Amino acid sequence: AKATYLGFNFFARSPRFVSLEAARALTISVPAGMAKVALVVDADDAFLDALVQTVPLDMIQFHGTESPHRVAEVRARLGLPVMKAIGVADKEDLANIARFEAAADQILIDAKPPKNAILPGGNGLVFDWRLIAGRRWARPWMLAGGLTPENAAAAVETTGARQLDVASGVESASGIKDADKMAAFVRAAQGAQPVPRL
Repeated sequence: AKATYLGFNFFARSPRFVSLEAARALTISVPAGMAKVALVVDADDAFLDALVQTVPLDMIQFHGTESPHRVAEVRARLGLPVMKAIGVADKEDLANIARFEAAADQILIDAKPPKNAILPGGNGLVFDWRLIAGRRWARPWMLAGGLTPENAAAAVETTGARQLDVASGVESASGIKDADKMAAFVRAAQGAQPVPRL
């Protein structure tokens, strides 16, 4: 296991927010082979156009209330792969995954935020991983939601996830990444034995 994606959060209310100019400067030091992903929340065309004109990106991650039509439209217009975050709290939420399989290149399965949450993700919440244990979908998927160095191995072993997304679980303070926690997270993920997928 190693980091293969690097996310740039463009949601202004997030403690992890980064401006277009700062993201452009940061991309210079991204290692070759690591995908640069823009996390956006219900972004309009004007913002997306400015984003792709300013920041060299490999993928767009939609983390808002975007419809399958909107995701497919942006994917076609920008010519970039797209990932759609789906919030899961219970079995009924799994139907949303299938709704986006034709529109998105990849699915991010995240814990559904509380009703009054400001952030659509990065809240440090975990959902019942047994809901997706060993599941297969038509698109590659990534697990998110409350992942930490302490539970990363269990997450992989329970769900069969081949990819993990982490934010708050490797921070020393809100929005501040901790190098030791990041290294511990990668080590934990490396040692995990995933269950077979159905």
